[in-house]
Amino acid sequence: MSANGPWSRVRSALRPALEGSRPWAWLAAVVAAATAAAYLTAAAGPAASAPGRGDTGALAQPLSCGPEHYIIRCYSPGQFQEAYGVAPLLSGGITGRGETVVMPELANAPGPNFTDIRQDLTAFDRRFGLPAAKLKVTTTLAGASAPYVAGTEEVEDTEMVHAIAPGATLDVVLVPADAVASAANFTAAVTGVVQAAVARGAAVVSISASAGEKLFTAAEVARIHGALQRAAGRHVTVVASSGDTGAISDQGPPKQVSLPASDPLVLGVGGTALDASYRTGAYHGEMAWNQDTGVSAGGFSSLFRRPSYQDDIPGTGAMRGVPDVAANADSTTAMALTFTGGVLIPAQGTSAATPLWAAVIALADQEAGRHLGLVNPAIYRIARSGAYHRAFHDVVTGDNSVIWPTGVFVGYEAGPGWDPVTGWGSPNAQVLVPLLAH
Repeated sequence: MSANGPWSRVRSALRPALEGSRPWAWLAAVVAAATAAAYLTAAAGPAASAPGRGDTGALAQPLSCGPEHYIIRCYSPGQFQEAYGVAPLLSGGITGRGETVVMPELANAPGPNFTDIRQDLTAFDRRFGLPAAKLKVTTTLAGASAPYVAGTEEVEDTEMVHAIAPGATLDVVLVPADAVASAANFTAAVTGVVQAAVARGAAVVSISASAGEKLFTAAEVARIHGALQRAAGRHVTVVASSGDTGAISDQGPPKQVSLPASDPLVLGVGGTALDASYRTGAYHGEMAWNQDTGVSAGGFSSLFRRPSYQDDIPGTGAMRGVPDVAANADSTTAMALTFTGGVLIPAQGTSAATPLWAAVIALADQEAGRHLGLVNPAIYRIARSGAYHRAFHDVVTGDNSVIWPTGVFVGYEAGPGWDPVTGWGSPNAQVLVPLLAH
């Protein structure tokens, strides 16, 4: 993993080299160029049609994301709001106002591969007609001397939350740059961030990070679980990426699922490929994300027995099944992110789907007038009710088998209802949020 890549990819100290396995390799050059001169000129987006609504007046054409000769189509935030049923909530004033979403991010030193998160968010808001972001950066854990220096992961996390819950406060909690260098460091970072969120009375923690269960000692697993128990006791929802390499963990074989998503006290998020209208943003369908080595991770825990909320679910077994839910992770069907200077890149991986779901929970917290905390039992009750196909988009196509340098690892198939590839599927927030809240 490069220094500015998503920290959902744990460093080489934890796994065989995976350089180039996700299509972020070109970003360093693009971001470096953008800090000197804009590759794409940022244009002021049209005024929002309602509080928090994005560019709903300019949905006719897809956006072009990427540097020259690497053009891919992206959706705008307004199109994502429409596709996932968020737009009607924003129009009704449910924007995440008064809620705080905590996101752990690596502390970085200034350099050509990094940007300023304040400027990135300003460019994003201007480009897509969103209200100014409420940003906080906490340096207690990392002691960072350059708190606003940001890499691609931080831009992705903050802009995705802001697109879906534009009224929520974005609390970036910086963790040491070596937080992903070992399982022990990873454990310290996750527990520190969860404890910080509890101390702040935050609504949601969004963790775009994953590491295979087999890397952790029993003591490290217990330490993470203890922090999650405290979060649940204080009604803080923890949402985490299931990972990006299908039936194996992000660190490679063997077949396994990853922490912290596999803990039953976490809402684990898998990945899909979205099909929506570029003219209206209307939802057309989704399939499981499986793009070379970028694949929705899922399967069954070797550490945690099946939680009660998964009892009697077809497809589950004796152990905790992951993920619980999903959203777009495919770079070719992604929402556009904006870097300083107006450079557009695609939000991708389960580390894009995770903050989307964190933002949806923040909307539900505002609707409820309280912090919902552990939402998994409610998610499963809703999904097992007659409201399932109104509150969720059931993803029934695709699988999470993955091609690895050492061979093909056969995963699981997506199908009707819950499955260990996309969980219950993606949100139709206009139905799901009120049901979660009430």
